[in-house]
Amino acid sequence: MFLKCLQVGMLASNCYIFGDEKNKKAVIIDPGGNAEDILNIIEQEGFTVDLILLTHGHVDHVAALDEVRVATGARVAIHENDASMLISPEQNLSEYMGTLISLSPVEIKLKGNEKLAAGDLTIEIIHTPGHTPGSISIKVGSIIFTGDTLFAGSIGRSDFPGGSFEQLIDSIKNKLLVQDDDVIIYPGHGIKSTIIQEKATNPFLR
Repeated sequence: MFLKCLQVGMLASNCYIFGDEKNKKAVIIDPGGNAEDILNIIEQEGFTVDLILLTHGHVDHVAALDEVRVATGARVAIHENDASMLISPEQNLSEYMGTLISLSPVEIKLKGNEKLAAGDLTIEIIHTPGHTPGSISIKVGSIIFTGDTLFAGSIGRSDFPGGSFEQLIDSIKNKLLVQDDDVIIYPGHGIKSTIIQEKATNPFLR
């Protein structure tokens, strides 16, 4: 499986591109900025992008969405509970960062537990609310993209509108930490980790 991480936008969010190298089908997760860099990788690798997945609706994870969507022709998926955030500068927090970003509605509203595909790759959607009501984690084989739910050595914020600390901890403990110990997590910010590492060392989960 092809996998590339780009740090994008003013908050250095992680945008991931992964794909089936045999069928040249790729998925983009969280195009939060630097659209040209994202599109350059797609072109260099010869991928076709049919799907853009959003782990949640905050501006630092979606700011370059429309530009990337138009260039690739991909469908966009977000959990139904975060769908309204894309069109609201107040809800997606762009209003508070000095810009007003309102994006086009998505084609796919997720509920959780869906299984999607990119070539021969199976993509499992896990609803992990807490950072936002519609936060999702995305499992592909032995890796999980955790968005702003779980980080290496930390957890997501729950003090933004719609956030819930209780939901966040429940999502982490009952949907992420129950995964196999050797599963690798790729978070929305910072470096990768593993489930067993977070069980053993994450100070917020003891």
